Amino acid sequence: MRIAIIGGHGKVSMLLTPLLIGAGHEVTSLIRNPDHAEDVTAAGATAAMADVEHLDADGIARHLAGHDAVVWSAGAGGGAADRTYAVDRDAAIRSMDAAGVAGVDRYVMVSYFGAGPDHGVPPDNSFFAYAEAKTAADAHLAASTLQWTILAPSALTSDPGTGLVDTADGIEASSVSREDVARMVAAVLERPRTAGSCIAFNEGSTPIDDSVARFER
Repeated sequence: MRIAIIGGHGKVSMLLTPLLIGAGHEVTSLIRNPDHAEDVTAAGATAAMADVEHLDADGIARHLAGHDAVVWSAGAGGGAADRTYAVDRDAAIRSMDAAGVAGVDRYVMVSYFGAGPDHGVPPDNSFFAYAEAKTAADAHLAASTLQWTILAPSALTSDPGTGLVDTADGIEASSVSREDVARMVAAVLERPRTAGSCIAFNEGSTPIDDSVARFER
């Protein structure tokens, strides 16, 4: 497959890229900072300069054309609420519309554990804008005609991955390594029948491939 990663220099993306390259895929990393091009190239990807915060859907579509799948792993990284909405909601939604325009049906969203209308984050909490933005983006994706999978990891750590996660119904949010988030993205890309699933997960005791397989339809 040819896979486009939006937010290609992020921590999860930089762990994901060599996994995809190692599995025989081609990766295009969409980045906005030219200083990051050398890093993504060294990881095996082709760097594409694309500031999705400011590109319209047609502009993003031009970068996605010819790919088989899109991974959204970008984010504003906290800070001002206005920019959080601009990136995590508005740009994400434009990228979904762009995928449709470009004819790229497969779309994997890296969201977060707890996103949804009942996220429970109070408006005076600094996390509120992110919770609202991700909720809106996930809802737009779920209502689209794309072959989507939403991954909802709990709090991210920089610990080494174990390759083991928990996706059981009713689990409480805890934590999971970025390395295992990258492995989850790679796993669902290999399993197109996970389309239409939202997978919340923590570090756990079940091999990632087995955990992902239970979401195939």
